[in-house]
Amino acid sequence: MLLAVDIGNTNIVISFMEGEQVCSTYRIGTHPERSTDEYGLILNDFLRMSPYQAHDIHGAIIASVVPKVLHSLRSAIQDYMKVEPVIIGPGIKTGINIRLDDPKSLGADCLADCVGAYATYGGSVVVADFGTATTCNYIDPQGAICSGLITVGINAGSAALWSQTAQLPEVELAKPRTIITTNTKDAMQAGLYYNFLGGFERIILQFRKEITDDFQVIATGGLGRMFADETDLIDSYDPDLMFKGMAIMYELNQHPAPST
Repeated sequence: MLLAVDIGNTNIVISFMEGEQVCSTYRIGTHPERSTDEYGLILNDFLRMSPYQAHDIHGAIIASVVPKVLHSLRSAIQDYMKVEPVIIGPGIKTGINIRLDDPKSLGADCLADCVGAYATYGGSVVVADFGTATTCNYIDPQGAICSGLITVGINAGSAALWSQTAQLPEVELAKPRTIITTNTKDAMQAGLYYNFLGGFERIILQFRKEITDDFQVIATGGLGRMFADETDLIDSYDPDLMFKGMAIMYELNQHPAPST
C-alpha cells in the first residue's frame, strides 16, 4: 500500500493506493500551524476509517506547494507510518522531460499531473488542473512538458469579488440554473461560472491555434468536475490523475541507478 499526499494551498489530500489504483482518499484543510503529532493522529484516524493498518504502508510520496506544511507531514509519516517518503522536487526521476526555462519552477502537483497524464493518455496532451490556481500544461508526443500556463482559480476569483466589494455577499460556487438572474446571489454565481468557463475555453482555443499537433485535453482537480461536462473542449475528467503520476514517480525512484 502506497501513501500519497498532495499538500495544496487550500487542501491536503491523502490517498491510499494499490499500484496506480486509488483505494481511499481523504481531504483536510491546509493549516501550516499543525504539528507533526497532529498530522500523525490525522493519518491514524484516516487509517482507522479505511480497511488498512499502518503496517500495510510500504512506502509514501509527497507533492507539496506549501513548504511550511511539508516538514511536519514528512516527520509524521516517518514517525507514525515508519516509512521514509519520497519528496517530489529537483532531482527526482519522472520519466518525462521538462523543457521550461526553469524546470525547478514547475510545481510538484503540476509535475505529477503531467506524469500521470502522459502515462495514461499519451501525448500530445494538455492537462488542465482546476485547483486554487488553474494551470494548463502541454506535453508533446515525445513526453516533454513544453509549456505551462497559470491563471486565477474560480475560488480565488470568487473571494476577490465579495471581499473587495462592500455589498456583495460570499456565495457558494455552483453551476447556475440560468444566466437570466433576478437576485444578487444568482447573478454572482452565473457571472463567476460563465466568465471562468468562457475564459478556459478561450485558453484551449489559443493552444489549438499555436500547437501544430492534435492533442487531448484532460481535466483534473477538485473543481474540474464542475466544468468537464459543460464544454466539448475537455475530452476527459480524471480526478486521480495526480496520484497516478505520484505512484509512477514513487516506483521510478525505488531502484538506484546502475553503477558504471
